[in-house]
Amino acid sequence: MTTTLGHDLTTTRAPFIEEAQTRGDLFIKQPYELYSRDNQEAWQRLYQRMIPRWQKFANPRFLQGLESLDLNAERVPRLEEINKFLEPLSGFECKAVSGYVPAYLFFDCLRQREFPTTITVRDKQTLDYLPEPDIFHDIAGHVPMHTDRHFSDVLVRFGNVARLAAQRAVEIPTKSERVKIVESNIKAMGRFFWFTVEFGLMRRATSGTQADQNCAYGSGLLSSFGELEHGLESPTVQRFPFQLEWVINQVFEIDHYQPLLFVVDSFEHLFHEVGRLEDWLQAGKLDHVSPGEPANNEEDLRSFLNATID
Repeated sequence: MTTTLGHDLTTTRAPFIEEAQTRGDLFIKQPYELYSRDNQEAWQRLYQRMIPRWQKFANPRFLQGLESLDLNAERVPRLEEINKFLEPLSGFECKAVSGYVPAYLFFDCLRQREFPTTITVRDKQTLDYLPEPDIFHDIAGHVPMHTDRHFSDVLVRFGNVARLAAQRAVEIPTKSERVKIVESNIKAMGRFFWFTVEFGLMRRATSGTQADQNCAYGSGLLSSFGELEHGLESPTVQRFPFQLEWVINQVFEIDHYQPLLFVVDSFEHLFHEVGRLEDWLQAGKLDHVSPGEPANNEEDLRSFLNATID
């Protein structure tokens, strides 16, 4: 055994996290001394095997972000060290959390340039798939993009869209209609976030094969050893130019490689599309999107309906 009792931050079996959840503590400190040797080994293996795939498939801004953050392939990062590099670049900071963050709270954190960050590490025996996030997905997948001011502005603007959705909900007179509309709004925003921030592709300026023309900026791709290559090179994946009306009505499933990905032209293009999302929300175009995944989550729904708007 390489784990001392209580000294383990493995996803789904970390006593520290269980205790925090029991107390109701969502935002927590990162207890770095609790990472076991197995946790450190899992990070090392995850990081080292991704390096050549990042170099081949990642957006150049992501690679710049890796360099700016000075991530260490040999050990789990300390959030305070990450923030020391991150905040001067984009104003963002990582905030450790004990588990799932309800949708409105998560998006409102982005609006305030805060990134709720999972601190547990997946089991070193199951490196290839994890249905819930871990620190590798959050730090190595998401945060390098947060160093880029253009991309971080996209996240902030998306947070403003969520805030507007909560404000609109207050003005809907009947509870049944309010719930129906907010559920649709959450679904539309979830799909937009999924097909951009999590699984977005961007067109490269250079010419070549279809795989060469695109690069990944989405964290779900950038934190997955298998899906990063699959998403860019597999002939079974459909890749289409980003279309807002398609994205907000497109269902997705999280338990297999994505068969459909959307390509934006630039981060300026992505920022513009978030602006269109906001316009469509105000115009009521997100109030009746197609049914299907992602499934409605009661905790997410309550977070919007009970949101405190200053």
